[in-house]
Amino acid sequence: MEIHKFIKFTKGWFVGDFDPVVLKTDQVEVAYQTHEAGEHHDIHYHKKSREYNLLISGTMVINEQELNAGDLFIIEPYEVSEPAFITDVALVVVRAPSVKGDKYVVGETT
Repeated sequence: MEIHKFIKFTKGWFVGDFDPVVLKTDQVEVAYQTHEAGEHHDIHYHKKSREYNLLISGTMVINEQELNAGDLFIIEPYEVSEPAFITDVALVVVRAPSVKGDKYVVGETT
């Protein structure tokens, strides 16, 4: 059995094609994330990956739709994600495939 400290993983991402991870793969990325009420989050999109999100707890608004604990939402490639955290939230996020550099912040030039 292996035991890892969750705190060592960047922004909650623990599976994917980056370091550190517990499972290195280019097929999928997995994260457990928490966000505080009112926290700023980059408005962004992905060109190559689809993002599957399960809201574990809390209330948030994304792309003008209110979501509550138990809601599952999918963000398609090129769909801009604009989240607002109404309460403290916890999410499980799965992105497929895992593509390095496939996050584009709206308003940033690359």
